[in-house]
Amino acid sequence: MTKKLTEPEKIRYARHLNIPEIGEAGQLKLKSASVMVVGTGGLGSASVAYLAAAGIGRLAIVDSDVVELSNLQRQIVHATSTLGMPKVESARRRLMDINPEIRIEALQARVEEGNVREILADYPIVVDASDNFEPRYLLNRACVEKRKVFVYGAVYQFYGQMSVFDARKGPCFQCVFRKMPGVETVRANRGVGVVGALPGVIGSMQGLEVVKLILGIGEPAIGKLLLYDGLAVSVQDVHAEKDPACPVCGKL
Repeated sequence: MTKKLTEPEKIRYARHLNIPEIGEAGQLKLKSASVMVVGTGGLGSASVAYLAAAGIGRLAIVDSDVVELSNLQRQIVHATSTLGMPKVESARRRLMDINPEIRIEALQARVEEGNVREILADYPIVVDASDNFEPRYLLNRACVEKRKVFVYGAVYQFYGQMSVFDARKGPCFQCVFRKMPGVETVRANRGVGVVGALPGVIGSMQGLEVVKLILGIGEPAIGKLLLYDGLAVSVQDVHAEKDPACPVCGKL
């Protein structure tokens, strides 16, 4: 781990250094950390932007899509000037503008059974910012097998969900969401509406959980499924338990 911050870093992270739970020692932990964000859409835009600004030393972003005009209502790391560009390159440019002190690794790829373990290999914390069901189950299984932390988020219209899954300390994603939805459900959820600010709320929550996990402070959302209702301005905390019969983590 880097032994000290540079003078420009002390200025950049001054508001962190004034927090007793962080300070210079904590900022050095963030600088030494490696985090992967899968998806640079609405959720990924918010989480990865705040992680970059926070000084996470090594950030990987994974996405197979290109920037489209309909993305810009909520995907704030992209812009009109990057339309048609691979999302990972668009995001990389924005993140380097936010914080050129960190390392950004961009991978234009779709998470699949054949590559998921290789993609996640060097990253102990994985932020799920994907926009469909299949990658989540693949990511969860790989994270359980490789003893990684899976930070989950999902959004729909005015409603969002967030949790932290670590099968060493609590349930995994599949303990809670036991079966992947059928084909008809998956089709019905493609292109569903979402109010632009909602991914910012949930993605920011994911980013905060990552910072807490790296620093070892506070209480991470392990064993908790947070249900956010943007219309009612309420958050419901649902207790989630490990399923001994879970096909993914039940034997751990």
